[in-house]
Parts: sequence; C-alpha cells; structure tokens
Amino acid sequence: MNNSVIRFILFYVIGFMGLFLMLPFIVALIYHEDVWLEYGLVAFPCLVIGIINSYIKPKEVSFYLKEGFFCTGASWVILSLIGAVPLWLTGEIPHFIDAVFETASGFTTTGASILPEVEALTHASLFWRSFTHLIGGMGVLVFLLTIIPLAGGEGSQFNLMKAESPGPSVGKLVPKLKNTAQMLYLIYLGLCAIEIILLLIAGMTPFEAINTGFATAGTGGFGIYSSSIGGFNVACQWIVAIFMFIFGVNFNFYYYMLFHHARDAFRMEEVRMYALITAGSIGIITLNTLSCSAGLFDALTKAAFQVTSIQSSTGFSTADFAVWPQASRCVLVILMFIGACAGSTGGGIKVSRFILMGKAVHKELISYIHPRSVRKTLMDGKPVTHDTVRSNNVFFGTFMLVFFVSGFILSFEDLDFSTIFTAIIACLSNIGPGMSMVGPTQNFAFFTDLSKIVLIFDMLAGRLELFPILMLFHPNIWQDLFTKRQTKELIHAGKILK
Repeated sequence: MNNSVIRFILFYVIGFMGLFLMLPFIVALIYHEDVWLEYGLVAFPCLVIGIINSYIKPKEVSFYLKEGFFCTGASWVILSLIGAVPLWLTGEIPHFIDAVFETASGFTTTGASILPEVEALTHASLFWRSFTHLIGGMGVLVFLLTIIPLAGGEGSQFNLMKAESPGPSVGKLVPKLKNTAQMLYLIYLGLCAIEIILLLIAGMTPFEAINTGFATAGTGGFGIYSSSIGGFNVACQWIVAIFMFIFGVNFNFYYYMLFHHARDAFRMEEVRMYALITAGSIGIITLNTLSCSAGLFDALTKAAFQVTSIQSSTGFSTADFAVWPQASRCVLVILMFIGACAGSTGGGIKVSRFILMGKAVHKELISYIHPRSVRKTLMDGKPVTHDTVRSNNVFFGTFMLVFFVSGFILSFEDLDFSTIFTAIIACLSNIGPGMSMVGPTQNFAFFTDLSKIVLIFDMLAGRLELFPILMLFHPNIWQDLFTKRQTKELIHAGKILK
C-alpha cells in the first residue's frame, strides 16, 4: 500500500470538507443564525489540515486499484463523520449516531432521515443537508480529479474514478481522464442550474429552489419541508419529476448529444430500457390508482412523480404511496431494486446490470439448444468482455448477500417484514423512503443504534457499488496499510505509469 498518497488524498478530502462547510457557515450569517459558530469550529480546522497537506507531497504518486478502493471507502466514511459534527454540536440532532445517519444519507444521496420535523432546523442546516446531495451525487473524488492532480498518471486517476463511479464500467469520454471528470461536472452543474431557474419561474423562493435543485441533481431527496414536494404547485412537481428522470440517465448520453454524436446517444440500450421501464411503470400505476385519485391528470401526475423519484433513487414524494393499491406498491419495490442508469447520479443495481444479466441468461439458454454455437454478448453493438459479465454476476451475488445479512440483523428489532425489507433496500439502493413504518410520511428514528449503523453501512455500500466499503473490512488491507516498507512492484508500476 502506498501510504503517502493515501494520506495525501484523505487529507485533501478533509481540506475540501472545510471548504464545503464554509457555505452553511455563510448561510448562517446571512440569516443571522447562531449556528455559524459550530459550523466554523468544524470548517476552519479542516481547512488548516488541507492547506498544510497541500505542501506535503507524497513520496510516490502511483498506486494500484486497491489503494483507489481504500481511499474511496475511507473518504466517504470521513465525509459522513465530519459532516455530522456541526449538526451534533448545534444540538439540532443531539444524538451523534443520528447525526451520522443523516449526513451519510445526504452524501450517499439516499435521503432517508431520522428527523420527524425538518422545519425545526435552521436555514444553515437545511442548506447543509441539501448540499451534501450535490457533493455526493457525482462523487467527491471525481470532483477532486477535476481541479487537482491527485496522483501520478492516468492509470492511478482511473483507479480512483472507477472506485467511485456508479455502474459496471468506467471509460473516457475525451482523451484525458481529468477532462472527462471536468466535462461530467459541467453537465451535472449545468443541468442543476437550469432546474433551479425553472423552479424560480414556477414560483419557488430562491432558498427553496436551490435546495430542491441540489437534492434533485444528486438524486438525494432531502426536502426542506415535512411534506417534501407535496406542498408545491403542480408546475414545480412536474419540473422536479422531469429532472429526476434526467439525472437518472447515463451522463454519456448528454455528452454525445452535446457534441453531435446523437447516433451514439440513441444507440445506448440502457437509456432506451430506462425510458421504457419508466413509461411502463407510470402507465401501470396511473391506471391502478385512478379510482383513488381526483381524476386522470392527478393520477398521472402522482404516478409520474413517484416513479421517477423511486427509479432515479431521489426519494422525493408528493403522495403517501405506502397506502396505494398492492400492484402499485409492488411496481415501486421492483423499481427500488432496478434503479437508474450506470454513469448517472442515481442508485439501485442499475439498468445496465439487468440488461447484461438478461443477455447472459439468453446466451446460456442458446448454449443448451445449440451446444456448439459460439455467441458474443453485445451491448450497444459492442462485445462485452468475459470479465465484465463475471463482475456483473459477482455484484448481484454480493448485493443479495449484503441484503440478507442486513435483514437478519434488523430482524431482531421485531418489526413487520415490510418495514425491515424496504428499509434495507431503500438504504442499499439509496432510495430514501420505503413502505410501512419507513414510508414517505415516516422516518428512521425508531431504529436502535445498531440497526442505524447497519443501515449507514448499507447506504455507503450501495453508493460505492459495495466493494470499496467491503474492502475496509478486509484484514489484508490493514496489514498492508501498516507495512512501512515500499514494495518493489509498486515502485516499478510507478515508473511504468510515468
């Protein structure tokens, strides 16, 4: 393990946390709220650590994928812990585990909350909750790649981006990986800005529009009111619904459209399937809830909002879907597993993984019918490697293993099956609300500390595609981390990358 570069990256993350915390510090000053002191007490030490770290360069800048995974997992744990401190110090969330749950939910863009009444928070804390979605949506290390030379060479930077980016594969849109990260962030922030402007035109105040825009862009779902988006007019609801769908699309699609590669954009099977699943789900729920709605348009509006909210893993709500007919709830639970596209800010298993699994099953059936046939698995007209198919299968197995272990631990709460089942999938897929006692009008405060820690783990594991977090529990990683000698292989790899 290259300890010097790990230290360099983690301290850089702490430094930028200080910079991020300056924003709610400023919001507190604008609204004349006393919590500026608590945010300042956390922000300034982090900034000092970051500034000092910038002058201490790592001895060897190259590193393997395991260092990238370790840095990613550790960074997100650090973000959640530091981000919780001001909420805890202000007394707005007096229990530290609850504060960590809230910030982990924010950074992982889950949107599950332990707060029974969010209106009781200060403007600074409401802004901080929403801003954590914006940071976590695209990834803090992807953000760092856009502005600083984190490590030596494209290979090392690719290891970081691969560890944090959602989906089965990561590639370059432009020749340099740093430029790819910058392009993705420009698209991300540009779409967020457009949504905020439209929400302002539709009638939201600047504070409401900014917070809603941040939460939508990161597909997080923290609302600044207990009614979520239900208290806003229909125009605002449709704007949010459309942008939830937009942020659930693979960002490669927008790059292709912006730079005149429309044919490549519409060739993406995942985007077509994502749109088809969304449209089909909206149609089913609209018809199924028509009898308990105030007309066709009302049923369509609520169905479109909840489908895009759940599938994109945003978690906003305009209706208590936990009391909808059984078929509608079943559709929403299925969408919790499927999730959004790879390369988006959405959560879930991802549409592309289900497509690959379907193709693998079809290929296996063909091999039984025609044993001597040789067929390639294609995605977007390109062959899929065996390693990609294998890693896809491993992900499915690991996801279900984490799901069942979490379910076993939470079963000691002695709650109903629907609550436990949907609470886990809501956190592991970064959805936010579930059904029954964790429905859209409820919260997660009633869970014990142990269950909350398990759900925090699920949120982090789900956002980071499982393995960067699981790697933190592997004893060999910690053994290598505390081994001071630098291996010859690592030094050799660094020379090759240079």
